[in-house]
Amino acid sequence: MLPILARITLPETARRGDIVPVRVIVRHPMERGIDAAGLRPVPRKILHTMRVIYAGEEVFRLMLSPGIAANPYVEFSTVAIETGTMVFEWTEDGGAVYRREARLVVT
Repeated sequence: MLPILARITLPETARRGDIVPVRVIVRHPMERGIDAAGLRPVPRKILHTMRVIYAGEEVFRLMLSPGIAANPYVEFSTVAIETGTMVFEWTEDGGAVYRREARLVVT
């Protein structure tokens, strides 16, 4: 797994059963395969999948397309079940997988 620059925002604590908002912005160029300025081909590098695992279950999955702008922003919600780590994974064309983690404390 490779590191990636991402800002993950979620509450520091939540009560069991609360709806928890999660906001993520990831720094990625989302190269579509053409240099628009000179219309020269460049290697395509697109994040095509984002998934989030929490409490051992996949709680969110997003399929991205070449039409998504650089530095994609995503917002979703999940239910606070237990204290634990949310694992965020992005898969890029060519198979590279990037990973970040954020902790949620449930009271």
